[in-house]
Amino acid sequence: MHPDEVRRRIAGVVAIVPTPFDGDDRIDEAAFGGLLDRLTAGGVAAMTVNGNTGEFFTLSPAEAGRLVELAAGRTGDALFVAGVGFDPRTAVESARRARELGAHAVMVHPPVHPYVSPQGWVDHHVRIAGELAGLAVVPYLRDDRIGPAELAALADACPNVVAVKYAVPDPVRVAAVVRGPGADRFAWIAGLAESHAPAAAVAGTVGFTSGLAVVHPALSGRMQQALARADLPAAMRVWDEVHEFERLRAADRSADNVGVVKEALARIGLCRPDVRPPATRPAAPVVDAVHRIVDGWGLSATPAR
Repeated sequence: MHPDEVRRRIAGVVAIVPTPFDGDDRIDEAAFGGLLDRLTAGGVAAMTVNGNTGEFFTLSPAEAGRLVELAAGRTGDALFVAGVGFDPRTAVESARRARELGAHAVMVHPPVHPYVSPQGWVDHHVRIAGELAGLAVVPYLRDDRIGPAELAALADACPNVVAVKYAVPDPVRVAAVVRGPGADRFAWIAGLAESHAPAAAVAGTVGFTSGLAVVHPALSGRMQQALARADLPAAMRVWDEVHEFERLRAADRSADNVGVVKEALARIGLCRPDVRPPATRPAAPVVDAVHRIVDGWGLSATPAR
């Protein structure tokens, strides 16, 4: 798929697919396929495999590669995005393999390094994107020091960088960064899910990432539809419905971000609630709260064991 087509199609709900595990801490391939099918049926714009909600940094290279294999050909009409990361060579090799399997784009996780300079951030992404001519690249930006100048430099160097997943929790900063190099230079994706999506949309984002989408695709879809027609009151009505769920995910520096999603999925019988260290399963009061929310949405089913 041409990068310009990726840029057009990524505008919408970008679901980050969780990675289910079985009772022996192996990937539950059947459950993973079921999550993909649920998202396909829900009409999401894009699916990212090996994202943070997919517990990317707990996966071995073989496991991450297997998830891409499992997703190949099973994402329906949705844009298929594969998460890659670590050092540039590893990211490029993973991206090339993902492209061979049918991925339309790759999302590059933030550099795993304790010392990152703004210019070094640009150089890191130029090294990766420069080796992937013809493949759409989406940097995942969580560093508030990276601003319009760095993003403009990256765009100038690598025309295949067609979108940015922006995940800095500061609405003023979002507006400054999106509008600085030009709101139409990238497809800007709000990277902090439904809680931040309305404010980010005002600044110029055209879609948002979502872990909720695999739990309740219709709710995420309703918010995106409202934002696409600039109906902020309607978007905020959905915000009211999802805020408590997203608040639980964000609490304690997002310690339960994945755990809350998996507890919800377990409640409706789609996968086990297991997460891998350094995350842990949420405490009992959080689990109870998740169950109440899911029940209130009318999604309850036989819990997964």
